[in-house]
Amino acid sequence: MPAAYSDDLREKVVAARDRGERKSHISQMFNISRDTLDRWLKRREMTGSVKAAQGYQQGHSHRIKDWQEFRVFAQTYGDRTQAEMAQLWQEPISQRSMARALAQIDWTRKKRRMVTVNGMKPNVTVSEHN
Repeated sequence: MPAAYSDDLREKVVAARDRGERKSHISQMFNISRDTLDRWLKRREMTGSVKAAQGYQQGHSHRIKDWQEFRVFAQTYGDRTQAEMAQLWQEPISQRSMARALAQIDWTRKKRRMVTVNGMKPNVTVSEHN
């Protein structure tokens, strides 16, 4: 996402309009679109300032807030599928969200190495024939 125009530029543009210059001339002089100028004038009219809005991008809200509790949940129900775990979780959550949460706590369902009952067969080398 591109950066917002500087507050200094915004104030200069609005000051030029206050001096009575035409909008089309201002937009060409400062290399901004006419719509941008109109938005800044409207913002000044509504809020009294032309400063860019900040803090409105909050991001998405996470379904899982207590990660320690989630780790205990994963230990308890780790033998279930992600879809089943999603149904068992205390809040409505999708299977995909459950998968991302499990990945975040580095939860894996890979099998551990096990020793076979008979043991491992030794490597057999082929002897050279004369």
